[in-house]
Amino acid sequence: MPRSSNDKNPRRYILHGIWPETTLMPGAPLSAHCGLLLARNLDQFLTTRELSLRDVSSRAGIAHSTVARVLTGDVLPDIGTLIRLEDALSHQLWPGPHAVRAAVQRAEHADQ
Repeated sequence: MPRSSNDKNPRRYILHGIWPETTLMPGAPLSAHCGLLLARNLDQFLTTRELSLRDVSSRAGIAHSTVARVLTGDVLPDIGTLIRLEDALSHQLWPGPHAVRAAVQRAEHADQ
């Protein structure tokens, strides 16, 4: 679902690679970079803790399809979903503004 700024879903900005191990198109909005970093953080956490989507969704009280859509870049989670995920996992998934800006700068330098 597009956001009010008319940004597309994060996965729509893939230049090459497979989500979430991908490079985004030049000029991809901050929301796409944020969605990518968030998906990577969640994927890494699930892998290292050997948790399933259903484990996480049950703990967080959200639909497993929502967790799947965040992981695949089909949606940016709203703040309520993000907080429920972070609280259930006792782990910060939101990359923060500095990480998002750094990702944008790396992408811009890769294009040069």
